[in-house]
Amino acid sequence: MSHPFYFDVPKTIQAIGVLLRNSPGRRMNYLRLLKLLYIADRESLRETGRPITGDQAVAMPRGPVLSGVYNLVRGHHMQIPLWNTYFRCEKWDLEFRAETEIGDLSKYEIEKLESITRQYDDRDEWEMVEETHKFPEWKKNDPGDSSRPIPLEDILDAVGRAHDIEAIINDEKDRATFDRIFNVPLTPRKEQPS
Repeated sequence: MSHPFYFDVPKTIQAIGVLLRNSPGRRMNYLRLLKLLYIADRESLRETGRPITGDQAVAMPRGPVLSGVYNLVRGHHMQIPLWNTYFRCEKWDLEFRAETEIGDLSKYEIEKLESITRQYDDRDEWEMVEETHKFPEWKKNDPGDSSRPIPLEDILDAVGRAHDIEAIINDEKDRATFDRIFNVPLTPRKEQPS
């Protein structure tokens, strides 16, 4: 199955802004940030049936990451001009250049991002790698020295939503069709936990 969600770069920039705004010096090791954002997307899938970013998860040697965000951090994405307005990579850290909006994020999503930040506040990037190596979806798709996409089914199975796979996929297809028919921009709805 292909990845049914739309990677919303502006919304993802806002989500990263939430993760960075309370960090010391408004900067964070980018590997740690990638793990926090993956965990927030994973928990949102478990609780609402939708990720925050809509990005495709990929298994890499240091654990799962969101592929589009990883490419933005590395400077290999078509939205780099927008990205560079807000963030700058300085060696291993991502730091704020300009304050981000948060209007595309629901109250639930902001609280989820803040909760994940607090939950893992005492863990550095290597401890975050160890934490995400425990996730069943990464173990199942362990890429060795390479990388490979993590199917949505594997993430939903790992978070206890395997029985909802068809409904989640159909809901996303219906939403995308509605958006196309009525010329609505492809931005996620403000979801609350179910």
